[in-house]
Amino acid sequence: MEYFWKQQDDIPQGMGYPLFGKEHILSTAITLIIVVLFICIFIRHNKKTQQRILKAIPLFLIILESFKDLFLVSVHRFGIWYLPLHVCSMGIFVFSLAEYLPRKKAKKVFGEIALILIMPGALAALIFPDWTVYYPVLNFINLYAYVWHGLLVLYPILLLIRKDVTPSVKHIHYIILFLCIVVPPIYAFDKHYGVNYFFVNWPERDTPLAWLASFMGNPGYLIGYAVMAFALILLIYLVLYCFTGRKKDPDNGI
Repeated sequence: MEYFWKQQDDIPQGMGYPLFGKEHILSTAITLIIVVLFICIFIRHNKKTQQRILKAIPLFLIILESFKDLFLVSVHRFGIWYLPLHVCSMGIFVFSLAEYLPRKKAKKVFGEIALILIMPGALAALIFPDWTVYYPVLNFINLYAYVWHGLLVLYPILLLIRKDVTPSVKHIHYIILFLCIVVPPIYAFDKHYGVNYFFVNWPERDTPLAWLASFMGNPGYLIGYAVMAFALILLIYLVLYCFTGRKKDPDNGI
C-alpha cells in the first residue's frame, strides 16, 4: 500500500505489471464479472428503478472524475494530460447528454454513440491497458481505471437491455457527425499544447497507427486512421446485428 496514493511520476520504474500477466487478466476478469452482476441486478428491478440507476451512472462518473482530479491536485501532479478528452473520457459527456437532455431522441442518438463508440473503446482499454506499465495493482489510479472503464461498458449495455437504444447501421451518421464535431477542435488543441488526445497528433508506438505512419507518414496516417475507424464502426454494427437480430426501429421502421 506504500504506492496507493502516488501518481506515476512518483512511483519507481518497474512497479507496474505486464500486459496479459496474471494481475492484468484477473483485474479485467473481476471488472467484467462485476459488470455482469450489475446487469443481473438491473434486470430484476422495475422500469422506474432502472431509470434511476441509468441517471445515477453519469453522476457517479462526474464524482469519480472530480475525485481523481482532486487527488492529482493534492499530490501536485494534475496537468493538461488529465483533461477528460480521451475517447473513453468522452463517456462522461455522452452519458450525461443521453440521460439529462429532455427529448427522447437525444437518448437514442447519444445512447447509440455510447454503444458504438464509447463501449468498444472501453473494452479495448481493458484488454490493452496502458496504465499497467506505470502503476502497481494496489494503486488508486489503477483501480480508478478499471472502475471507470467498467462503467463505460455497463451503461450502454443497460440501454440496450431496456431497448432505449435500437442500433442500426442507418444511424451511422450519429457517430460520424459526433466525430466530425469533436475531433477537429481536439486536433487543434493537441497541436497547440503538444498533447495527443484521440491519438491525432502522433501515433503511439507499437499500435496499428504506428504501422500506418510507417508508410503514410504524419499527418498522412490520419487518413488511414479515419478509414480504419470507419471499418471498425461498421464491424461493431455487424456484431450487434448478429447478437440482437433485425429489430424494428420505431423512428423509421428499420
